[in-house]
Amino acid sequence: MAKALFQKGQRVFVKPVGAWATVEQVMPQWVKGVEEPLKVFYDVGLGREFQNHELSAPPPRDRAKTGYSGEDWRVIRMNARYELQGDASRFPKGATFPVVVTDAVDWGGWRVPKAEYDRDPERIEFQARAIAQTLPLVRLARDLAEMAETAPEKLGPGGRDLAARADALLRLVYREDDGAAPEEAPLPPFAGRR
Repeated sequence: MAKALFQKGQRVFVKPVGAWATVEQVMPQWVKGVEEPLKVFYDVGLGREFQNHELSAPPPRDRAKTGYSGEDWRVIRMNARYELQGDASRFPKGATFPVVVTDAVDWGGWRVPKAEYDRDPERIEFQARAIAQTLPLVRLARDLAEMAETAPEKLGPGGRDLAARADALLRLVYREDDGAAPEEAPLPPFAGRR
């Protein structure tokens, strides 16, 4: 007997087609005298019906692991077009450039135009790494701010200052207005090196 694994309106990946679609209709195939359907088909608007084994749901997101938005950002390497390949030695990673992917299916995210990458490839490589690690840094700042609230005695004076800066950064990240810096804890200039 078959059970419906997907429901109407659910987003699914259609394996034979290699595309995402939405279930438009769930169509169980009934047999007389049997209480459960023999098979279940799904109409996803691609011209034919699909069965359970031909569809897959998006992977569940672990909110505790990934933070507020459930994102998992990462840097992937894309092959440069033929213009770069002739002079690949002057680029840090050969004839490739970084792309920060912010979607589960490796599209959508941060890219730069070829001309900008050509101008300063080291800077673009740094930006890609920094953007990809933003979410772990936000989680770290959240943990530090929470520690300052729950157990301020464990932090020394320097730790409390760091927690105040982390809290200010978090307020900037989670704000939905103009993004102006909060007044209570101004952020110092970045003193790190590339």
